[in-house]
Amino acid sequence: MSDSRKKIIVLDFGSQYAHLIAKRFRMLGYYSEIALPSADLKTFENCKGVVFSGGPSSVYEEKVPEFNSEILSLDIPILGLCYGHYIVQLGYNGKVCKAQVGEFGFANLSLNPEVKCPLFKGIEGSQQVWMSHQDGVFELGQGFETVGSTKDCPFAATQNLAKKRFSLQFHCEVKDTPCGNKIFENFAEFCGMEKNWDQDTVLQIILENIKKDAGSRNVLLFLSGGVDSTITFALLNKALGQERVLGLHIDNGFMRKNESAKVAEAYHKFGFNNFIVEDASASFLNAIAGLTDPQKKRMAVGENFITVRNEVVAKQHLDENNWLLAQGTLYPDIIESGGTKNSNTIKTHHNRVAGIQELIAKGLIIEPIRELYKDEVRAIGKKLGLSEELVMRHPFPGPGLSINVLCNDGKSWSQKDEDELLAAKKELNEIKIDMFCQNCTANLKRDVLPVRSVGVQGDFRTYRFPALLTFADEGNGFYHFPKKREKLEACSSTITNSAKYINRTCIKLYQKPELKDEVLKLQEGYCEKRRLDQLREVDNIVLTELHKSGWYNKIFQHLTIDLPYASCSENASFVLRPVISEDVMTARFAMLPEELLGNIVKQIAALPFVDALYFDATNKPPATFGWE
Repeated sequence: MSDSRKKIIVLDFGSQYAHLIAKRFRMLGYYSEIALPSADLKTFENCKGVVFSGGPSSVYEEKVPEFNSEILSLDIPILGLCYGHYIVQLGYNGKVCKAQVGEFGFANLSLNPEVKCPLFKGIEGSQQVWMSHQDGVFELGQGFETVGSTKDCPFAATQNLAKKRFSLQFHCEVKDTPCGNKIFENFAEFCGMEKNWDQDTVLQIILENIKKDAGSRNVLLFLSGGVDSTITFALLNKALGQERVLGLHIDNGFMRKNESAKVAEAYHKFGFNNFIVEDASASFLNAIAGLTDPQKKRMAVGENFITVRNEVVAKQHLDENNWLLAQGTLYPDIIESGGTKNSNTIKTHHNRVAGIQELIAKGLIIEPIRELYKDEVRAIGKKLGLSEELVMRHPFPGPGLSINVLCNDGKSWSQKDEDELLAAKKELNEIKIDMFCQNCTANLKRDVLPVRSVGVQGDFRTYRFPALLTFADEGNGFYHFPKKREKLEACSSTITNSAKYINRTCIKLYQKPELKDEVLKLQEGYCEKRRLDQLREVDNIVLTELHKSGWYNKIFQHLTIDLPYASCSENASFVLRPVISEDVMTARFAMLPEELLGNIVKQIAALPFVDALYFDATNKPPATFGWE
């Protein structure tokens, strides 16, 4: 990229969304780059504006990202978001403390009608915004004025026009702040930026980088069959030709029902013939046998990919010195694995385990789409002419269903776990839930599931319990499910914003009528073929009904989660997790039509091994897509 290109620089303080800010500007047509907050002032040559990202730290902690305060002396516009909001305010002697009420999810921003702000030009005075913070500004910096507030955040948007400084508590880079793109467009205009970036440029740069990185070497690609690896495969083929690229689809035993056969069929139909399928299911099941810790499971799966890769290289008589390993890694994978300097590890992705990191360090890995997000990748896929079937498949990570099977060894549950579970139940019972109709509220029962799931709150990884709400019993084990999304979403947010030990809200859909609640207990259970086969059956019912109803393409992804919470170790409870997202960094749970959800629930309830079925009604944040 030419150094003369005018740009907006995003300083990465470790936010889950830092790269998303840069992506938003690029999608709007403005070239942007990521830099460290400690960057030298020379970095800002040809820079027309700077954005400070959010981050997982509190500004008053000991270990905070190193920041070159001289950046605040630059005579160019600066916009601070969340953590960046605090850095801007502190730079002008403002005061930041822990807020009395944290905000995670939707909030309503009310603009001050007496203040004109260039960022909000053409934007109505009341706007939905997305919050993810526990700290807050208590006193404004010198020369700043309040542009907008929310119910729990008096200084949600501020400006100092004389200094060309703006700061916002909310995340305008996520789709759940609908006016966010307009704010960025207005900021770029205030900076004097002209449009200088488009999808054709992105595709051209990716293809050029593949040729440069590969040199004279060939490329072996882990081909899961998911969107990311498929489009990476297409890019490699276009840049290098099929004779220099080999796709390796590994059936790791964690695929969906008949998944590997469907993947092979779809590739052949498109004209890809340079791939092989390796059945390594026994090897992978052995690698995770007896493991219960989610991070250890992910790492074991990731390391075993390297083992199988080495076996295939030997079997195919490939010269290792002449073959790079390619991965369909996206930027969210890197961020959530703690792959940027200041970011917090949310979960370790299989493509970021130690064995892969060693290959990266040796220059033996090529990742053509590592700077992109899911929606950008899909746009590239369409530009390459890939079919809708390949481009719009629901995401399916390399570890597959293994990360949807929660495990328990029957021994690790400690007194601390028991105390925190009781604390979670106590705080749930104290939360005011009054957004439903009188009948729903009268029949509402509250409980907390005795399993932990991963979440992300304020850019930090959390590992907390799911709340379980049970509405009216409709007979034969089926329960009422609230029909109004806004009420369910308000309830879910109220719980997770108020609770210290809870990061999800689930709704009971079904429980075997002969089973009393106290019969269901945490069972010993591992990720083994029997449980995977059970999960495949449940998951297949959901996906089949989504396809039949036309809803498969209306949602981003559906995950079916298997919990070792049942009346006996042979049975399980399952969670439905449909989500709507654009970029994976944020999501809303998908509200399925009543008839569709009813069909799914009845079919799953008929399976003999299903003791209970729940619906995960939690957005991201505070919950991640999956539970591990």
